[in-house]
Amino acid sequence: MLWGNVLKAIILGIIQGITEWLPISSTGHMILVNEFIKLKESKAFMNMFEVVIQLGSILAVVVLYFHKLNPFSPRKKHEEKQDTWSLWIKVFIAIIPSVIIGLKVDDWLDAHMHKFFSVALLLIIYGLAFIVIERIHKNKSAKINQLKDLTIPIVLAIGFFQVLALIPGTSRSGATILGVIIFGCSRFVAAEFSFFLAIPTMFGASGLKIFKFLIKGNAFTANQLVILAVGSFVAFIVSIIVIKFLMHYIQTKDFQPFGWYRIILGIVLIGYVLLG
Repeated sequence: MLWGNVLKAIILGIIQGITEWLPISSTGHMILVNEFIKLKESKAFMNMFEVVIQLGSILAVVVLYFHKLNPFSPRKKHEEKQDTWSLWIKVFIAIIPSVIIGLKVDDWLDAHMHKFFSVALLLIIYGLAFIVIERIHKNKSAKINQLKDLTIPIVLAIGFFQVLALIPGTSRSGATILGVIIFGCSRFVAAEFSFFLAIPTMFGASGLKIFKFLIKGNAFTANQLVILAVGSFVAFIVSIIVIKFLMHYIQTKDFQPFGWYRIILGIVLIGYVLLG
């Protein structure tokens, strides 16, 4: 059973590493894939696993952007250090809405929204949103091309867009990227700010899931710890590759293909549900 679960954890880690950074919903894909590749573990563990495995992806951001995110770097000038502190302040301001609202609705969402059909429907809705917003902004020049130019009102508004991602199938990166683009930022700024916003967001979400898992009387078995470690490590490696790909991709292309992908996948999955 362990080796079967390890193999499935590797597959889930690959899916997590790809979908966390592309705006196609990592949690949504994890729920959908779980319909076909089921780990032989309790529902409580799976609800926690689907979130905590994202820590591997978040560590990839920390590694790739360590210098840019480190305000203590001796290689940075005084002004660059101030810009880094300013970036962190903006990131923590942006997570305020999801922290306040997420704590209130987390249990309700686990009980009612981790459903096959609702995930498929949201894949379509936000796929359409990506296509429409990209077409609206197609011939418009970005007003904000550097992270340091993000204002406090804008980052707070982006934080409210991230609240939408509490619903599985939305995509945390997708919701924040949409928000950033709507407010006139370049795709480069949209992607990077989404990456950095993920760090405290997902560390907090993972900590909350682990706390709730344990407080309800659950305990990690050795097999479960192995599954978590394998899935997170694979997600870390894959995330490094995908982040580099995405930053290269957006230099010349927009997010519309991801919108079409979401729509097609959502339609296929709804068809699967209707046909039983």
